Order: sequence, then structure tokens, then C-alpha cells
Amino acid sequence: MMSRKVSVIITIYNEEKYIAGCLASLAEQNWQDFEIIVIDDGSTDKTYQILPGLQTKNYKLRTFRQKHQGLATARNLGARYAQGEIVVFLDGDMVFSKTFLKDLIEPILAGKTKGTYSTEEYVANWDNVWARCWNYNWNLPKKKRIDSKRKDQQQEFRAILKKEYDRVGGLDNIGYTDSWTLPKKLGYRPTITKALYYHYNPSNLSEVFSQAKWTAKRKYKFGKLGKIYAFLRANPLFSLIIGLYKSIIKKEPAYLIFKLCYDFGFLRGLLEKNTYA
Repeated sequence: MMSRKVSVIITIYNEEKYIAGCLASLAEQNWQDFEIIVIDDGSTDKTYQILPGLQTKNYKLRTFRQKHQGLATARNLGARYAQGEIVVFLDGDMVFSKTFLKDLIEPILAGKTKGTYSTEEYVANWDNVWARCWNYNWNLPKKKRIDSKRKDQQQEFRAILKKEYDRVGGLDNIGYTDSWTLPKKLGYRPTITKALYYHYNPSNLSEVFSQAKWTAKRKYKFGKLGKIYAFLRANPLFSLIIGLYKSIIKKEPAYLIFKLCYDFGFLRGLLEKNTYA
């Protein structure tokens, strides 16, 4: 099988806690023919400042920075700088098994598909109570970020031929679900692989609030009616009822606090006009 150069594009926003571990796990990949492009989406912490110290001989690292404009804009910028035939899209709060890249891109190299995804995405910080509550809130399997039975969760390309990504102009910047715009534009979904990786869930209430705000900023299926329905579901009374119910059935008392915090953040997101902050 011939090697094709791969461009790994990592988009980051305030990831100073995680980016070193992310890059360290990529340095240990058993697939070596790749470059790394890091796009800092206007971080307000020290993420961008620590990047130069994370360069190693195991990979070529290029870093760029933009004003905070969201995931779609950051990934599209990374794709413009990419030199590989295959682009791989990752987040700065992920870590990977040693065979992750090989397992992810192998079907593309073999000509079996134009793009891939993986359902083997596990929670990196399951021992954290707020991380567990995040899964309970989204009705996800224990310790996993992806439910392999849910087709709605299998719409994001992790790897794709660059010419295919460029052909449709990359992602549309519509907010939380912008990574799902690619299969709609391409007319096909990614092929599922078993590439193993780990992703951090929010680990404190501040992160829960911020993530909830972001998840609210998306296009809703029924437009304004869908937005009104989402608003009603996130009202304090409903939050209290669901929070109490799930805290009992999950035997996780902290879920009540989580639910109130999450839904308050969600309501804030619904009321704000900015689609990516």
C-alpha cells in the first residue's frame, strides 16, 4: 500500500490543559507520514503561547491563529494550508491510540471510501463527576462519547480526501452543528472505522456552562418553532424535574446541579446572536 501524506488539522480554543497530551499521543503514532497544523481560534488563555515548546522531531508542526470565529472557519483555514492528500480533523482535547491514524485513513488509502469516521470515541475523564453527568445528559453509553446505534451521531468526517473537502468549499459556519454540514454538501456520509481515541468531557461547571451555550447556537429543524421548543425544554421547572429524576435513576446526586447549570447556559446561548462564542 502506497503512503500518502496526511495533514492533521487540530482546532483549539482555550485548550492549554490538554494540547500537550494531544500532541504527545500523535507523536507516538505508528503512521509517520503526516504533518500537524494547529489553528488557534482566538484562545484567551495560554494555549497559543505554549505551542512552540511542543514541537518535536516526530512530526512537522505549523501553527496559525485567527480571531474567534468558530470551528468551521478554523477547520477551513487549516485545510487551505494543508499539504496532504488526506486531511484529518481533530480537537485539542483528544488523545489517541498508537494505531489511530493508521486505522482511520487505511480505508481511504485502499480506495474503499473518500472519507471516514470512528465510533470508538471514549470519555477521557470518566472519573470526573461532571464528565459523567455530561454523558447522562446526552443519553450516551457508559464511558463513550458516541452511540454507535445512533445514525445522527455519525455525520462528522474525521478524515477525508482534501480534494473532496475543497470541492464543496469545506464546512458552513452555522454554529454547534457546523461539522455536520459536510455530508449534506457532499451527498454521502463517512465510512465508520474502529480507530480508537479519547475525548475530554467538561470537567467543571464553568466548562459545562460554556459548552451548553455553544450547543444552543445552531440551526433548528423547525426554525423559530424549534427554537421555542428548545427554550421551553430548558426552563428552570423542567430542568428541576429532569435533574431530580436522572439524579435518582443514575444514582448521581450532582446531576441535579449539572442540569440546572447546563440548561441555564443553554438558555443564554439561545438568547445570544453570536453563533460560535
